[in-house]
Amino acid sequence: MNARTAHRRSAERLRQRPDPRVLRLVQQLALAGVALVLVWPAARGHHAWLGWAPLWLVGMPLVAWWALLGCPLPVQAALRRLRGPQQQARRRPPRRQRRARGQAATA
Repeated sequence: MNARTAHRRSAERLRQRPDPRVLRLVQQLALAGVALVLVWPAARGHHAWLGWAPLWLVGMPLVAWWALLGCPLPVQAALRRLRGPQQQARRRPPRRQRRARGQAATA
């Protein structure tokens, strides 16, 4: 094992897929929470121990699902796909300053 394979870069670690069992569990919890909030009116309210129920039944499982997927930002990902591979911009030489009209006539 050489030095390059001993340490993984952070980008490589982020690209690893989460455990499918955990991902499926979080997906099922999110879908069950959505169904519960839509069907049972008491799940749309506020509870003394839990707080606002839709946050815990829908919001938190969805955030956990998003975190398991590596927190992708949909707008940036779509733009990156549309643009394709990019090259680094080249530095332009500075423009020559134009002489004032009066100076050009006397020079």
